[in-house]
Amino acid sequence: MRERIRPVSYAVVATLAVVAIWFTPTLEKKQVFAMQPVVVSRPGLEPADFVLSPLVVEASNKELVDTLAIGGVIQSSLYNALNESGVGVLPPSARHQLAWSLADIFEYKVDMSRDLMQGDKFHVLVERLQKPNGAIIVNKVLGARLALSNGHSPLEAIHFDTPGSSTGQYYDASGMSLRAAFLRAPLVFRRISSVFGARKHPIFGEWRNHTGTDYAAAEGTPVRAIGDGVVIFAGRNGGYGNMIDIRHRNGMVSRYGHMRNFAMAMKPGTRVAMGSTIGYVGMTGWATGPHLHFEIRVNGVARDPKLALQSRSGEPIPADERSLFQKMRNQTLASLNEAHFASVAE
Repeated sequence: MRERIRPVSYAVVATLAVVAIWFTPTLEKKQVFAMQPVVVSRPGLEPADFVLSPLVVEASNKELVDTLAIGGVIQSSLYNALNESGVGVLPPSARHQLAWSLADIFEYKVDMSRDLMQGDKFHVLVERLQKPNGAIIVNKVLGARLALSNGHSPLEAIHFDTPGSSTGQYYDASGMSLRAAFLRAPLVFRRISSVFGARKHPIFGEWRNHTGTDYAAAEGTPVRAIGDGVVIFAGRNGGYGNMIDIRHRNGMVSRYGHMRNFAMAMKPGTRVAMGSTIGYVGMTGWATGPHLHFEIRVNGVARDPKLALQSRSGEPIPADERSLFQKMRNQTLASLNEAHFASVAE
C-alpha cells in the first residue's frame, strides 16, 4: 500500500510546481552596469577577491606616537589628580596606568601613601601611542616633576637610555639614578597603620617605643626585600612571630615580622635581590590583624625607616654619557615647564 501512495504523491507535487511556474509573471529586464572591484588590502596581505560596493578601503598596521604634557594639583591622591587632568587626552585605563608608572618612578624617593599632601603639584611628559585598533596607551614616561609642599626642591625624573639597558632608567636633574640602593617600602600594596616612635601597644595597652613601621595589608600579600643582601635569620622570634632579618652591604639590617610564611629557600645564608619576594603578610606573634612589621637596624639600633632610607642615593650617569644626558635633560625640563605654565593658566 505504501509503495502505491509514494508515486501518486510525487505526481501531485510535480503538477503543483508546473501550475506555479505557469502563473508566475515575467520580470521586467533591468539594465546591468559593470562595476570595478573594490580592493580591500593591508600591508603584507593579498587583496580580497570579492566586493560589496565600489569603494577602496585600505587598512594600516602603523602605530601613531606623539608626546603629551600634563600638569595638575593633588587634592586627595595622585591617581585622582591624574584622572582629572588627563580627561580628554587619555582614556581611563591609560590614566590609571600613568599613576602607577609615576609611583614606580619615584618609589625610591617618595612614599605615595604618606609623603603626598594636599596642594602638591605634578607635571609629566609622556609618549602617547595609538595602536592600529584605536586603543591609546602611555608608551613611556619621558619626564616628571613632583613639587611637594614640604619646602624641599622639586623632585625631577628624566628618562635616559644608557648602554646595556634595554628599557632605560630615570635620573634626577643632576644625573643621579632614581633607583636607589633600597626600596622605600617592602610592600607592593601598602597602608601605614603604625609609625616609628612611641605608641600605645594594641595588645598590652601601655605606652611603648615602636621600633619600626607597620604596614596593614591583606593576608598573603607578598613582602619584598628592600635591597640586595643576605638572610641572617629566618624563623620564629617571640612577639615578632615569623621573622626574617637581611644584612645589606653597608652593614644595615632590615627586619620583617608577623609573616604568615616564608618564600621558598629563605634560610640563613640565602642571597636575595632588591624587590624579590621573601614572604607573605600574616599575623603571627603579637598581632591583632594581618600586617607587616618592618624595621631598619644600624649597628644593632632601630632607626626610623623613613629617615634611614631617605638619603640612600643611586648611581650617577656614566661620564661618557653625561653630555648627551644634559641635552636630553634640558629638552625634557623645558617641556615640563610648558606643562607647568599650561596648568597655571587654566
